[in-house]
Amino acid sequence: MERLKGMGLKRSFFLLSLVCLIAALLLTLGVYLLCGRIADRYPKGGVAIGPGGVITKLEQPSPKELQIVLIIEAVQLFSAIILPVGGLGLAGLLFYRLKLKEPITILQAGTERIRNQDLDFSIPEVSTDELGQLCAAFETMRAELLKTNRELWRQAEERKRLNAAFSHDLRNPITVLKGGIKLLKQGKADEYTLDRLESYTMRIEQYVEVMGSIQRLEQIPVRIGRINCADIRAELKETARLLAPGLDITLAAPDGGSLWIDHGIFLTVAENLIGNASRFAHRRLGLTLTFEKDTCQLTVEDDGPGFPPQLLESGPKPFGKIEENAEHFGMGLYSSNFLCLKHGGELRLENRPEGGAAATAFFKMIKA
Repeated sequence: MERLKGMGLKRSFFLLSLVCLIAALLLTLGVYLLCGRIADRYPKGGVAIGPGGVITKLEQPSPKELQIVLIIEAVQLFSAIILPVGGLGLAGLLFYRLKLKEPITILQAGTERIRNQDLDFSIPEVSTDELGQLCAAFETMRAELLKTNRELWRQAEERKRLNAAFSHDLRNPITVLKGGIKLLKQGKADEYTLDRLESYTMRIEQYVEVMGSIQRLEQIPVRIGRINCADIRAELKETARLLAPGLDITLAAPDGGSLWIDHGIFLTVAENLIGNASRFAHRRLGLTLTFEKDTCQLTVEDDGPGFPPQLLESGPKPFGKIEENAEHFGMGLYSSNFLCLKHGGELRLENRPEGGAAATAFFKMIKA
């Protein structure tokens, strides 16, 4: 039976039909022979011609015996028709119960749950035949739908957080602008007031630009390609030299091998992490690139004051700047985390035991 479950639909249906038809024909033959033996017990009437042309009149059957013989002949006739047809019907019933019933039931139940927006289940691969493969494909589709729904939910939540942070950080500049306009109307504005108006107007403009850049990040497609480790090593070295001048930079990265990642996303995250670390580092900046199986990770370490406890606890947030600075809005770590998640990885932040901060970006490597 297990061997039959592993067969294809066409082959298993042909085999069941053949077996049931042969069994029906053998049963028909048995019924025919049995009925013939039973009929031989009753007189058939007529005459018999013996040696020398002697004609002997045979015993005539009684009406009751004649009726029994006719019934036996009818049984022989109908068994020759009904049993083969019944054998094919039995083959169809067995084929449905053994090959179709379970996968169809599973697919119907899965379809109903998906229709009810319930994706938190799994569809087993009941066999290796065509319907088993269909169940496996259905499970893949369900998993992709669940992944897509979770990603859409995550993006919606991130958008809510971004909008809330944006609205919160706009309150102070708007308050300053309203106060400055009131002073202008009263004719009490001085040069300091005008400078503050100009400064906060520029800050609002920068906020809008940052919001636009985050929305563009959401639209960036992930394009996986093969990148040589030697090229990545050279690019990391040059990026650190440009973004962290005057610091003692150490780089640990393999010279051989290759990575299957989105080159642009990787470099954007690397630039953000290196730029962020260079702002807080005192003398040293360390870069480490490693990869194993399907994961690539880039670690950027510095000897600065380390990450604030609130940042380590809640993770990067939009506009999560540590100090009031018109040039930096704390979006580097947030956008890096966003891009890592988009690449199937994550961003981990920690403070090193010997002092300083360490940010590790994980990227899922997928061969195109």
